[in-house]
Amino acid sequence: MTSEPLVITSDSLLAAEAARLAAASGVTVEECTDAVGALRRWQRPPLILVGADLLAEVASLRPPRRDGVYVVGWGSTGEPLLRAALEVGAETLLELPSAETVVAGLLADVSDGEGGDGMVVGVLAGSGGAGATTYAAALASLGADRGSTLLIDADRLGPGAGRVLGLDEIPGVTWGDLGQTAGRLGARALREAVPHVGSLGLLGWPGGDVVPPRPEVVREVLAAARRGHDLVVVDLPRESDAGTEALLTGCDIVLVVVRANVTGTASAARLVSRLPERDRVRVVVRGRAAEPEAVGRALGLPVIASMSDQRGLSEAIDLGLGPIRSKRAPLARAAAEVLMRCRVRAGVMVA
Repeated sequence: MTSEPLVITSDSLLAAEAARLAAASGVTVEECTDAVGALRRWQRPPLILVGADLLAEVASLRPPRRDGVYVVGWGSTGEPLLRAALEVGAETLLELPSAETVVAGLLADVSDGEGGDGMVVGVLAGSGGAGATTYAAALASLGADRGSTLLIDADRLGPGAGRVLGLDEIPGVTWGDLGQTAGRLGARALREAVPHVGSLGLLGWPGGDVVPPRPEVVREVLAAARRGHDLVVVDLPRESDAGTEALLTGCDIVLVVVRANVTGTASAARLVSRLPERDRVRVVVRGRAAEPEAVGRALGLPVIASMSDQRGLSEAIDLGLGPIRSKRAPLARAAAEVLMRCRVRAGVMVA
C-alpha cells in the first residue's frame, strides 16, 4: 500500500489547498483529476479525499467499500452530495475552510503511519480499594516495553494514575485541556502533547475542579489514542455516566479487579450486573485465594489472572518509583500474564 493519500478532484483550488495542508503535515499527496483513474487507485492509499466536484462521478462507478474515505468541498453541502457520499462509503463530509484543521489532522495521522490498530484495555475496580489504578499503571508500564502505550485516567475521583506512575510532575495536556474541545483530534498531536517518558504516556486530570468531558469528546479522545498507540489502558471509574459508557463501549476488553473475599466479590457482582457486553469482561483476582476461579464462578465471568498482595508496593508508589520494581513480583507477573494472553492488535483475545 502506498503511503501517499489520494486527492480526487478537478478543482485546482481544492487540489492546491489539499497540497498545502499535506505539506504542513509533512506528507505529499497523489492527485487524480478523473473518476476512472481514481477507481484504478482506489484500494491502495491509506487515505482518500474525494472532491465534491467529482463525487457524483466517483459514486456512479460504485467503488468497493473501504475505510479512510472523506469528501472535501467548499462551503455548505446539500442532500444530493450527502447521498453520493454515502454511496462511496465516506466517513464524513468536510467543508472548507472551516474543516481545514480536521483535514490536516487526517493527513498528519497518515504521515505518522497510524493505522488505528491499537488495543484498548479497560480496568475497573470491583470494589473500593481493589487496586485497579495500580493494576492499570502496571499494565501500561509493561506495555510500554513493547510499544507506544497510553494510560488514560478516566477516574477523576480516584488516587491519580499519574501519581502511581510517577508522572504527575511532568507537564503536558490533561483532560482539563481536552474536555470541551470539538472536532477531530489528531493521533500524533495527542501522543506528543500528553506527559510522557519514552513510550509511556498519560492522560490525566489537572488539580482543582474540572468539568467532565462530554461523551463525544471522550469518544474522539479514545479514537485518537487507539490510532496513535499500540496499547491504550483506561483506568475506568466505578460511577456510571455517559462518558463512562462511551469508554466502556470503546474498550476491546474490560478487566474487573476483584478482592478475593466475600465483600469484594459481592460488591463486584453488583457492578458487573450493569456492564454492557459481558463477553468482553474478564476478572483479575487480587489477594490470597485458594481457588481464584471460584471468584469468577460467583461473578459468572472467566478469570484471566490472579495475584497476591505485594509487600512494599505502597511505599514504592509513595516514593514515585512506580508500580513495577521487579518483573518477578506478583503485580508485574499478573500484568504480564494479561498482556501475553491478549494480542495487542485489533483487540483479539488469544486465550
